[in-house]
Amino acid sequence: MSEALTQSPATHLEATPPEVKRYQRQKLTAVMAGTILGLGYLAVLGLWLAPGIGKWLDVQLGGNDWLRLIAMAAVVGVGLEALTFPIDFWSGFVLEHRYELSNQNLLGWLWRRLKAYAVGGVLGLLLLLGLYAILRWTGEYWWLWAAGGWLVVSLVLGQLLPVLILPLFYKVTRLDDAPLLEKLQRLAAGTGLTVAGVYRLHLSAETRKANAALAGLGRTRRVLLGDTLLEQFTPEEIEVVFAHEVGHHVYRHLPKMVVVSVLLATAGFWLVNLVLGLGAPRLGYAGVADPSALPLLLLVLSLFGLILSPLQNALSRFFETQCDRYALARTSMPAAYRSAFVKLARINKSDPDPNPLVAWLFYDHPPIRRRLALADS
Repeated sequence: MSEALTQSPATHLEATPPEVKRYQRQKLTAVMAGTILGLGYLAVLGLWLAPGIGKWLDVQLGGNDWLRLIAMAAVVGVGLEALTFPIDFWSGFVLEHRYELSNQNLLGWLWRRLKAYAVGGVLGLLLLLGLYAILRWTGEYWWLWAAGGWLVVSLVLGQLLPVLILPLFYKVTRLDDAPLLEKLQRLAAGTGLTVAGVYRLHLSAETRKANAALAGLGRTRRVLLGDTLLEQFTPEEIEVVFAHEVGHHVYRHLPKMVVVSVLLATAGFWLVNLVLGLGAPRLGYAGVADPSALPLLLLVLSLFGLILSPLQNALSRFFETQCDRYALARTSMPAAYRSAFVKLARINKSDPDPNPLVAWLFYDHPPIRRRLALADS
């Protein structure tokens, strides 16, 4: 008798429906289109237009480099947003409603977008001012100082994200289900993750997708379980998902990702120093620290990140597989593990059988079918 016939409907995942294939293909198309438009805009600015814009801004702003930097950042940010907003709207609002995955109305989507502009704008401007202060005042090895600054930023934001930034976008409350908390407490015992760090993330105001995450560093570390997951999954399935998130804590994946991020930032800043040091004067810029060269700097960093993204995704998939194995070993509930991932695939319209090249390039989690296979091994 085949495996498909011996498994219950709750633990057997059928072949990918055409609707899911279509949804995932359209989402991927939006990502690729947005990436191409963004890189193209930075290239046009950095390689042709920005030197002239910078000279005009210099005259208008009385030669103040800091004001010129802020103005150039506005040119970059507003231009990118104008180009990519239609794609983001189609991907984040139209498609999500077309496939019945969103609970947001138009005003709610726009309000969330405005909050993202405000938070991202403030953080981005602070980071930008800090980077150019380092560029101007630390000499030829500025890229090492910038990497050290990125380490500090990563640690600070890692602690602030779950307690300050995330609540600006989602309601977060302590999990108050006593029987479930008792189960989760047993799973967390001996790992250093206290059960007080389990929170309900109110996703249902925006989406029907189910999700969970480990967030924060140090004392702010906590497991976030989406209310969409808590309301649709059995206690056993929730235990498996929780154990997976505990696995991230046990294997210290968040600190490891910070280390990887700092190493990549060091390499990226060094590359900026090399490319702009050679190319900026030829393109009409005063040097690496010229505020007018901001689009060129961002272009180099973006291309560097794009080239390395498959390797970063591969590392992320490795970490996720570690946590899947940990969840299976910790709970000894392969049936609940299978049914949990089958539900995730169906609720989130995930493609369990993506093209291998697409999975390698874009997936930071293993395809669902591969994760289900772990339960059989």
